[in-house]
Amino acid sequence: MAIAYDEMHDPLGRVRAHYGAFDNWLNRTPETEIAHKRREAEISFHRVGITFSVYGEESGNERLIPFDLVPRIVPAVEWRMLEAGLRQRVHALNLFLGDVYGEQRILKEGRVPRDLVLDNSEYRQEMRGFEVPGGVYSHISGIDLVRAGDGEYFVLEDNLRVPSGVSYMLENRRMMARLLPDLFARQQIAPVERYPDMLLDTLREAAPAGVDYPVVAVLTPGAGNSAYFEHAFLAQQMGVELVEGADLFVRDAMVYMRTTRGPQRVHVLYRRINDDYLDPRVFRAESMLGVPGLFEAYRAGNVTLANAPGTGVGDDKSVYPYVPEMIRFYLSEEPILHNVPTRILRDPEDLKYTLEHLHELVVKEVHGAGGYGMLVGPASTKAEIEEFRLRILADPGNYIAQPTLSLSTCPTFVESGLAPRHIDLRPYILCGRRINVVPGGLTRVALREGSLVVNSSQGGGTKDTWVLESDGGQGLVVGERT
Repeated sequence: MAIAYDEMHDPLGRVRAHYGAFDNWLNRTPETEIAHKRREAEISFHRVGITFSVYGEESGNERLIPFDLVPRIVPAVEWRMLEAGLRQRVHALNLFLGDVYGEQRILKEGRVPRDLVLDNSEYRQEMRGFEVPGGVYSHISGIDLVRAGDGEYFVLEDNLRVPSGVSYMLENRRMMARLLPDLFARQQIAPVERYPDMLLDTLREAAPAGVDYPVVAVLTPGAGNSAYFEHAFLAQQMGVELVEGADLFVRDAMVYMRTTRGPQRVHVLYRRINDDYLDPRVFRAESMLGVPGLFEAYRAGNVTLANAPGTGVGDDKSVYPYVPEMIRFYLSEEPILHNVPTRILRDPEDLKYTLEHLHELVVKEVHGAGGYGMLVGPASTKAEIEEFRLRILADPGNYIAQPTLSLSTCPTFVESGLAPRHIDLRPYILCGRRINVVPGGLTRVALREGSLVVNSSQGGGTKDTWVLESDGGQGLVVGERT
């Protein structure tokens, strides 16, 4: 595997300019004080209740996501490129979703395989021919980025259904601003604190036509969901109601929530429930999480669902390789951000190559999430590889394969002190009348030495992400680490 790109140091070990202020703070701060701040952060996160649960664990205990004190810092010039690429990508994906549920031009012209989309389990026939408000399917998107060994950014995957993690981005920033106020005061770090206001504005813009004062609510599956903290957090931050399916009902194709003052009309639902569970009359009949008649109200134009049902076909991992083609087709532009080279195992040649090189590749389920259902070839035993080979042969169309990238590293506090650990980045993009990219995002870090799996459910942690607002001196290095 190639040598990983070091976010903080150049190949000669010199500190990159955009990390200069932080490095100075690190060098002059006693280890005891740093340890105290790390402990303070842990206690604070416990107190606030920033936890998640892992499905399948018998204990049902909630876990604290480890937080690291060393930020991921992005120079302004670098962020401008990323922002442009993210806008372009989300715009094309929304156009793609509108097309495949409408005229299907991209399928008719053979630019994306017809069966790949129409036979996809995430393609919702119920959305066919329905024009979503403003043409926006994915109002909230999370695009996962990685940086390879030569410093180039790649899109690892698109998250268009119910992307999570923004609460950790916001709480990480609050924590860093509280623990390191002097450092923040000396630097121009782009704010992320306005995200809840931006989200609320985006959701209100999506309200049905003619509604002057739209009522927004967050629809959650309930406290048993792994991301429940985030659902409650965002509702509180936006100043809107957090509701479960049982709190809502439909009358005359309009959605109401039950309140102590009687029924109140709801115009926009930021739903954190998967498509299958939204409406038992349309999708899974056994669902107790959704609202009977909700889809009828949606089709009637009386309520907006964000994100729209059916967005999953746009972020399916088997569709991911075609996003650059979507950009060319709909926007007549070349992609600013590149995909990781991907083999689609429904293709016989790609399948043959993958089976011959399993020990070198990362193989993922097309609907997998959370770091589950995947094989990291170089980190797997022969027995694990052979077991996965049988799974692939049983259903090749359920998998894609990618080279094992050497993800960039960032110094991270571990038991032995500061050590490089692999990271990725999930920026959040809000799409309404315009596309807004939050300056930063959630940086996830693989805390186990050598691990490339950053997911919290697999032992990963998080870092604050600083986007610098000034270009001054960012292409220089400031000297060797003392």
